[in-house]
Amino acid sequence: MEPMSILVEQVMEIARGTIALLPQLLISCVVLLLTYGFAKLAKHIAKSLLKRTYLRPSLVELLVLFTSLAIWLLGIMIAAIIAFPELTPTKMLAGLGIGSVAIGFAFKDIFENFLAGIIILVRREMRIGDFVACEGYEGTVEAILVRETHIRETDGELVILPNSMLFKNPLIIRTALEQRRTTIFCGVGYGENVDEARSVIKTAVASCKTVITESRPVQVFANEFADSSINFEVSWWTGSRPLDIRESRDEVIAAIKSALDNAGIEIPFPHRTLTFNDPVRIDANRSSPD
Repeated sequence: MEPMSILVEQVMEIARGTIALLPQLLISCVVLLLTYGFAKLAKHIAKSLLKRTYLRPSLVELLVLFTSLAIWLLGIMIAAIIAFPELTPTKMLAGLGIGSVAIGFAFKDIFENFLAGIIILVRREMRIGDFVACEGYEGTVEAILVRETHIRETDGELVILPNSMLFKNPLIIRTALEQRRTTIFCGVGYGENVDEARSVIKTAVASCKTVITESRPVQVFANEFADSSINFEVSWWTGSRPLDIRESRDEVIAAIKSALDNAGIEIPFPHRTLTFNDPVRIDANRSSPD
């Protein structure tokens, strides 16, 4: 009977301790209920205030979430201290610190992407709809989230990149400006007048609808003596989106070809000169084999 009496005594001790803690537990529950109400009210106020700013929607949601988490953390700490008086704020903060280190090591990549996402959201350089390129991936930004960024490539495929990749590697934003310069090379024959060819090419480029001429000059420079032609570097400004570049290149190349043809200026094919050490005999009477 002695083990049974010990068990009964232990159960009674637990029951007495529970009954003694009931008032404190009830107060802790009230604190948690108040915390729930304050958290909802704070989220509503924060969302209303932040929507009036120029912050991105993803960043607004993140700040609202942080506001709610901060209130819940404070409420849980107060409820725990009321329920268990031996628990002090110092002990709780120490436990949170140790726990944070352990969680940080366990979820290093997730936290890295999370922090990179916050920095990207705060910065204004990359926007929804921008055309970007990073580490071989190139496309239109469809969404910037806390942990990842969604990029739609030109062939329609969706690429989800971790934010740490965009933060740590060079990121090219092709649509940072509404206008972008593009360049092609055009060759004319060695027998042509360089100044005349330059003038014809420049006039042809400036006449294209996709070429911006109001604030950006068309530039044509003789660039090099190539194997069979004098090459010109032709630069102009057009829209910054990839389709703008492609359409403008198409129009400019067609205009240059037409203008050079009309002016009688040769666009040469590659020429090759063959030199033989010994004289080459040509038999004009020899017929080719069937």
